Amino acid sequence: MFVFIAGGGRTGAQLAAQLIAQNYEVRLVEHRKELLTRLHHELPTEVIYEGQATDPNVLRQAGLDRANVIVACTNEDEANLVLCYLARTMFKVRRTIGRINNPRNGWLFDKNFHVDETINQADVMAHLIQEEMSLGDMMTLLKIRRGRYSLVEEKVPKGAKAIGVQIKDLGLPDQCVIAAIIRNGQVTLPRGTAMLEEFDEVLAVTDEEGAKKLALLLEPPDRSIL
Repeated sequence: MFVFIAGGGRTGAQLAAQLIAQNYEVRLVEHRKELLTRLHHELPTEVIYEGQATDPNVLRQAGLDRANVIVACTNEDEANLVLCYLARTMFKVRRTIGRINNPRNGWLFDKNFHVDETINQADVMAHLIQEEMSLGDMMTLLKIRRGRYSLVEEKVPKGAKAIGVQIKDLGLPDQCVIAAIIRNGQVTLPRGTAMLEEFDEVLAVTDEEGAKKLALLLEPPDRSIL
């Protein structure tokens, strides 16, 4: 897969480095001299293209017409909108991702500008804070399906409501599935008749509502989930 990144700030540079480590083909476009000096120390030279990312000629020469995905992560919302629009209308890029710098501009990042997905750092931070407050000791290990589902982990404390109850009788919603139980260092794939024990580590795939329900079942008896 060929990922085209516009913007060589910290977000763009770190994204490029991670994708390269996963053997993606990457091209990063940046025009600021002070950033280019740093980028050439952090990334392979062939990945970097010097030029103004909103210039269609630069985009063409940098190979945007071959890209599967564009990530527009400059520090200007206007530029990111233009990039997503040009990528889809001129270069037929299938997927566009735009970074929102100012949350007040978030409403502009929609299908009218051909923005498929957004990176809104303010929303991400707010969501993480809300999630930490609502799920107690439960840890989110992985986001799945664009964040709709999560792989979560929690240790069963002494006195939790779920102890000694068969999994099929816990009343978990359909969108919450206990995928594994780690007990005494051994991983087991539970059946519906399996029961949780004190100090088990539970791994579950769930949506947000299922996670809240599971957190209630696994909370210690002397604490209520906020």
